[in-house]
Amino acid sequence: MDLFRSMDVFVTVVRAGSMSAAATQFGISPAMVGQYIAALEDRIGMRLLNRTTRKQSLTDYGQSYYDQCRDILERVAVAELQAETQQTIAKGKIRITAPLTFGTERLMPALPNFRRSTPEVTLDIVLTDRAVDVVDEGFDIAFRIGDLPDSSMVARPLSPYRMIICASPAYLLKNGVPAHPSELTEHDVVCLTSASESPWRLTKGDNHEAICPPSKVVVNNGQAVRMAAKAGLGIIMQPEMLLSGDVRSGELIQLFPDWRLRERPMWLLYYKDKRMTPRMRCFIAFAVNEFA
Repeated sequence: MDLFRSMDVFVTVVRAGSMSAAATQFGISPAMVGQYIAALEDRIGMRLLNRTTRKQSLTDYGQSYYDQCRDILERVAVAELQAETQQTIAKGKIRITAPLTFGTERLMPALPNFRRSTPEVTLDIVLTDRAVDVVDEGFDIAFRIGDLPDSSMVARPLSPYRMIICASPAYLLKNGVPAHPSELTEHDVVCLTSASESPWRLTKGDNHEAICPPSKVVVNNGQAVRMAAKAGLGIIMQPEMLLSGDVRSGELIQLFPDWRLRERPMWLLYYKDKRMTPRMRCFIAFAVNEFA
């Protein structure tokens, strides 16, 4: 058995007053505690504890060995603390990838909050809707939207990606306001290329609608879809974070606000590392606090 672990268990047994109390602190069984003590006694060839069914006491040598173990463990703890102190400053580079819309509308505006507390960290950010290979392309952290394949990476859940349906006042004045999602098939729709053949799924209580509106304009960029809607080309379904400012200003009007569109999960991905650097710990804490 590991010598330092055995010493730690022995010292805890003496301090706690019993093996069962020490077992509770370590989250192991009293029998396992006994094995650690027996391993120490076998290693040094001396009995450390006098044990009866009701109590335990240190042998003469056990008292001396206890004092030495306590001193050794305290020295190790101090050395580890000193090493940790040397690694508390967040500095260096983090490579991050995120979807284009999320990165533009949410991540970039939030980064000043991170930079204020970590001025020595350099961020290398790639915004793309392509599913990058995090390992092969050398990224430390990835924001992902949608269901995840099985992976060895840590996946921290963030706020779901919400979608809304909008159109410009000019379009609605000319073409009328659809009163029910089923009426979308009678309207002009502008879609993102990757979603042009996917149905729009809406829910209101027990009512479920899956609408496949005809796409009169298909564009491969979310910002272009937004600008098309503002220009009056048609109705769009886009992320709330992209359209919320336009809805507040009145440039776009949200349709079917009492209907809910299917939310897509969003994740923060990174590799598990027992020796995670301060810059990674800081960014993960920032991202979870900002977007969870």
